[in-house]
Amino acid sequence: MDRNVNSGFLIRPAERKDAALIAKYIRELATFENELDQVTVTAENLETNMFEQNGAQAIIGELHGTPVGFAFFHQSFSTFLGKKGITLVDLYIEPEVRNRGFGKSMMAYLAALAREQDCGRLEWWCHDWNAPAIALYKKWGAFPIDNIRVYRLCGTALSQFL
Repeated sequence: MDRNVNSGFLIRPAERKDAALIAKYIRELATFENELDQVTVTAENLETNMFEQNGAQAIIGELHGTPVGFAFFHQSFSTFLGKKGITLVDLYIEPEVRNRGFGKSMMAYLAALAREQDCGRLEWWCHDWNAPAIALYKKWGAFPIDNIRVYRLCGTALSQFL
């Protein structure tokens, strides 16, 4: 489902050949979020986990044929709704083309995908310090889940958990 959504801006599903680009965008987003020290992703493990094992998906936003951003997501499931959903993990637009509606277009693409797949929700995480993003999400009608915090086991804690 390719979509020309905004004056030369095209959204298309990611392909195996995009793995290095996706890894680059993940590192750029992590740099923005001051979390680059946590990134170990490689193009090779994205190729395996995304395209061979179907562990996640991505869409690529292109402006006049040049990639300018991506959204990375996976399927989830809501036991409360009894339906699958889409969880957006990362959305990144290159700084020089921000504030042109491309991020919103990518979110609209994912919302349409969720509707087409009969998903009960589209959800994502946002850092609590990112006030501009939070304001935008609320403007769109999204709401925070105030009584839930994300907890994570990884690295040594995950390998040693009994």
